[in-house]
Amino acid sequence: MIMFLQPTQRTKFDESDDLLFYDFPRLVTHVDDHFIQQLTDLYRERLKPNSCIFDMMSSWISHLPDEMKFEYVEGHGMNDEELAHNPRLNHYFVQNLNQKQILPLPDRSFDAVLNTVSVQYLQFPEALFAEIYRILKPGGMAMISFSNRMFYQKAIQVWREASEDDRVNLVKSYFAAIPGFSDPEVIARPSTVPAFFQMLGISGGDPFYAVMAERVE
Repeated sequence: MIMFLQPTQRTKFDESDDLLFYDFPRLVTHVDDHFIQQLTDLYRERLKPNSCIFDMMSSWISHLPDEMKFEYVEGHGMNDEELAHNPRLNHYFVQNLNQKQILPLPDRSFDAVLNTVSVQYLQFPEALFAEIYRILKPGGMAMISFSNRMFYQKAIQVWREASEDDRVNLVKSYFAAIPGFSDPEVIARPSTVPAFFQMLGISGGDPFYAVMAERVE
C-alpha cells in the first residue's frame, strides 16, 4: 500500500470525533433526485442479482433498485438509528473509519462495495481502499460515487480545495495506491445548471461522478 496524502491534506475544519457529529440521525437525502436516479440506474446496470453487497458509509437508504434482489447486503455507517431504518440491509455495524480502518468482514466475501457521497470524509483513504480490496471477491467491483455537496467542516482539506476534475483524479489515485485493482472507469456528468441555481437546490443541479474499479487478482 502506497501512502501519498500529506498530513495537512488529511485535516478537517472540525477535528472532533466524527461519531459526535453524526450522533443524531439525518433521515434526509444529501443529493438531488436526478443524482439518485442516475446512481440507481448505474447500480441496475452494473450490479448482479443475488450477489453480496457491502454498502460502506451508508445511511437510511442505499439507492439500490427496488426490483433487484441480493443474497446479502451488509451496511456500515455512523448512526445506528439511520442504519436501522434502511430496509435493504441484512446486517450493519457502526464504526468510525477515521479512527479504525480495519473492517470486521471476511476476506473475499463481497461481489461489490458501494460508497455514496462519503469518500470525501476519509482521512486515511489508502488504508480503506486496501480494506475494500481485501473484502472484494476476485472480479468484484468497488463503486465510488460523489457530487459537489459535502459537510464542509468534515471533508478533508485536499478534497475541499480541489476542483471537481481534481476530485475524480483523487479517487482514481486511491485505487492506484492499491496493487491489484483494475484501471478505474470514470463516469463524469457535470451539472448543466448554473452554479447560482445549484445553490438554490434546483432539481438536476447536482453533478454526478462515479469512479469504479475491479479486483483483478
